[in-house]
Formats: sequence, structure tokens, C-alpha cells
Amino acid sequence: MDIGSKIKSLRLLNRLTQEELAIRADLTKGFISQIERNLTSPSIATLMDILEALGTDIRKFFSESEETKVVYREDEIFSSENDKLGNKIDWLISNAQKNSMEPIRITLEIGGTSNIENPHEGEEFGYVLSGSVYVCLGETKYRVNKGESFYFKSHQEHYLENSFKRKALVLWVSSPPSF
Repeated sequence: MDIGSKIKSLRLLNRLTQEELAIRADLTKGFISQIERNLTSPSIATLMDILEALGTDIRKFFSESEETKVVYREDEIFSSENDKLGNKIDWLISNAQKNSMEPIRITLEIGGTSNIENPHEGEEFGYVLSGSVYVCLGETKYRVNKGESFYFKSHQEHYLENSFKRKALVLWVSSPPSF
């Protein structure tokens, strides 16, 4: 196992600079650089400090077969209904908030709306599976019908609204996760 490369990969995955990792692990930037280039090896205690700063532990670090979940089944979906807003949200991927995007399936009853989302960094994509909805961006509304999709940057207040005569079903993906 290439310990240096694996530490570097974890550091980059956590979007940390060598200096930021060094500060979190109470080490020097130069020492982190040497470890990543396999010019030196950390002691077990130092490795444990580095791994803690990277949000993992020694067992996971040395595990060669990291299981990555690929398929998510219907019985793993978490659902939440909001009778006041007239919607039901199905979180399709468990623990999606740790990923770079979060897909949901939202059902909007007649007259129903999604939660109003405040402006945030990121992007939104949706595909209308049945019915029609309005995508409300700030003061502007866009009608989206069955078989059509929407895409926008999340820099203004946004939500979905069903002002039509049938229930609507939408696949909605937010990046980064915001639902």
C-alpha cells in the first residue's frame, strides 16, 4: 500500500491543502509533503492524528476493499409528508448529504408546493415524471410539463408549485445537497 498517495487522495477529497491538514494534525506542512511523497513514514500515533484530521480511522484507511454502495432499493427510501404544503418528499439515496448531489422524488398535490429554498451555492435539475409544475425563481414562474426538465443555478429563492388539476411527480436533484 502506498500510504503517502492514499493520504494525499484523502486530503484532496476533503478539499484540504497540505497546510490545513498540517494545522489540524498539529504537524508541519513540510512533514505532510514528505509523507505524501513517501520520503518519510509517520509513526502510528502521527498517522492516527492525520487520519482523524481527515475524518477516518486506521481500520478504514487500511481496508483494501472499501464498499461503495451503487444500487439503492425502494425499501431504503426515506419519505416525509407535509400536509400543510401538500407535498411528499422521497429521499432516494441514503446519506446523500455527504455526496456532491442529492436526488429526491417529490409529489405535489393539487395546489401543493415544495419548501421555499433560500439562495445558496449550487445548481438544481429536475425532470417532471407526471403532471405539470411551475418552477418559481425569484419573481418568475416557468411552466414545466410531463417529460420536460428544468435546470438553474440556485442563486435566488426557488421552489416548485402545482397550480394545475392533477397531482405532479418530479425527480429533483440538488448539487450540493440542500433538501
